[in-house]
Amino acid sequence: MRGYMSDLLWYQYALIGLIFIWSGFVRSGLGFGGAVLSLPFLLLVHNDPLVYLPLISVHLLVFSSLTVYQNHRKAQRQIIDRSNNGQAAPAKELGTVDWGYLRYAVAVMIVPKLLGVFGLITLPAKVMSGIIFVIVAGYSISYILNRPFRSNSKLLDVLFLMLGGYISGTSLIGAPLIISVFATHVARHKLRDTLFVLWFVLVSIKMGAFVLAGVDLQLIHHLWLLPLCTIGHVIGLRFHQRMLQAETKAFFRWLGSVLLLISILGLWKGLTG
Repeated sequence: MRGYMSDLLWYQYALIGLIFIWSGFVRSGLGFGGAVLSLPFLLLVHNDPLVYLPLISVHLLVFSSLTVYQNHRKAQRQIIDRSNNGQAAPAKELGTVDWGYLRYAVAVMIVPKLLGVFGLITLPAKVMSGIIFVIVAGYSISYILNRPFRSNSKLLDVLFLMLGGYISGTSLIGAPLIISVFATHVARHKLRDTLFVLWFVLVSIKMGAFVLAGVDLQLIHHLWLLPLCTIGHVIGLRFHQRMLQAETKAFFRWLGSVLLLISILGLWKGLTG
């Protein structure tokens, strides 16, 4: 069965550890990108998506639920403090998750999501890696040109959600397409937590499929990778507000250039290996 982590050299394990610290940092710092900004690097270390996706999935489940819970508690404390001071919280600030739009989006994405998971499990590792590198290359070009995906119609909304759901099913890197839709319809102060709940739902579906298909969940490797990802997560939380307020165009151009280079190297390695 694919998805088994073979014996790697010590420096490969070290690189995987560093990449998972980076994964935790970008996930909590930006609210997305834990997979799309780390999976291409991981595939250069060991070229099999089914090795890493169970690991990334569990990290998403842990940190998405933890972040939403912490933000919910924080919001509740603010409401209590205002109530004690005789102030009523504005209706728009009640809650940190837009449950209505979340239910609609999941209904649109569920079938493409399942089709994507089926493709991940059945396609050969090299083919799946090639698809991932092509998708990431497309994202990187949009970052370099500062032309993020935008949806301005209901038709595009549905198309982006379905395509994002399918890509999420294959590789957990559908975030840029999905966010382009959610950013239009979800209030900014609810966007981050709404996305985290969405990631939790989508990843739960993927993990269920992994279990049914007998994919190795790499449980032993969570013992050392989860603490490393936690380090990145904590650092990302501290930098979250700064990253929101900072000028991000230069950062994403630089990141897009790196991702494009990694994608080209990955495709070349896959074609010549």
